[in-house]
Amino acid sequence: MEETKVEQTNVEETKVVRKKKEKPNLKESIYSLLPEELEQWLTERGHKAFRANQLYDWLYVKRVDSFDEMSNLPATLREELKASFLVKTLETIIQQTSADGTIKFLFQLQDGYSIETVLMRHEYGNSVCVTTQVGCRIGCSFCASTLGGLKRNLLGGEIVEQVVRVQKALDETSERASHVVIMGIGEPLDNYDAMMSFLKVINHKKGLNIGARHITVSTSGIIPKIYQFADEQLQINFALSLHAPNSELRSRLMPINKAYKLPDLMEAIRYYTDKTGRRVSFEYGLFGGVNDQVEHAEELAKLIKDVKCHVNLIPVNYVPERDYVRTPRNQIFAFEKTLKKHGVNATIRREHGSDIDAACGQLRAKERKQETE
Repeated sequence: MEETKVEQTNVEETKVVRKKKEKPNLKESIYSLLPEELEQWLTERGHKAFRANQLYDWLYVKRVDSFDEMSNLPATLREELKASFLVKTLETIIQQTSADGTIKFLFQLQDGYSIETVLMRHEYGNSVCVTTQVGCRIGCSFCASTLGGLKRNLLGGEIVEQVVRVQKALDETSERASHVVIMGIGEPLDNYDAMMSFLKVINHKKGLNIGARHITVSTSGIIPKIYQFADEQLQINFALSLHAPNSELRSRLMPINKAYKLPDLMEAIRYYTDKTGRRVSFEYGLFGGVNDQVEHAEELAKLIKDVKCHVNLIPVNYVPERDYVRTPRNQIFAFEKTLKKHGVNATIRREHGSDIDAACGQLRAKERKQETE
């Protein structure tokens, strides 16, 4: 879609002049609804409320792909459900498996767009990294997800179904998806309502029943939404993509810093930790010769010294469409050592899927070039 952006003062208020294009006619996903919402939908149409529990059993325990398989529901109800909702909104285009057990899925949506979802295996369990948007408008200079800009937000149910599809793949080996990270394509807080719907559904005991403390939300730093999320007072983990120790460098890496200044962002983070009592994780990608020197580590330690936090150091994945290179191994360790010298809790993220299209948005950029041009 062609667009012309007017000077940006606020990411949420950016004015965009678009060529007229019909809004895609998206059918709602049944996975968007909580049990109580299903109950309301059912009773409004003259059906018994207990059918909601039967539906949840078919969706999250038996994990069927169609309403026709829900044999204990009346035929008339199944037809009403088919008229209003979709069970399956994702079709697998590509499924890549790494030597380390990482699985990357490229899914096609009902309107033809594609998204990525990743299963990562850890000692503590299986983690699913989900996508919240088709593309992204944040424009980080190191990320393949931003190529082609933002196409649309995902529905809450389309995000839920990513976890369900991965769980169905794990069913083949009697494994369970135990953790979820919202770190895939898109900015989660830019699709706030759908993200919150997703969190409530996957956390529900009748649904996938994934514990709040096993779920992580990551943001590039939309300040008003950080305050809003803090006020939710959830037990969910929270991460900020920081990637730089000062405003000048962060603005170069992440244009969002021009709208939401680093000092204001740090105030929002302090509000979050004070309000929730929980620590925040700072995601810090190491880009060779850009932000990975010892002096950067010293500056970072000073920036976050009074914040209840953990720093997750991420050796950058090479993306052909971007120019950044990997930081040498000894320099990564020197950066970590410097942070720890100043009392900062820091770890180096273990690499996953280095032998496949590991970087976020990379598989979509390679296989669906028409979406990222």
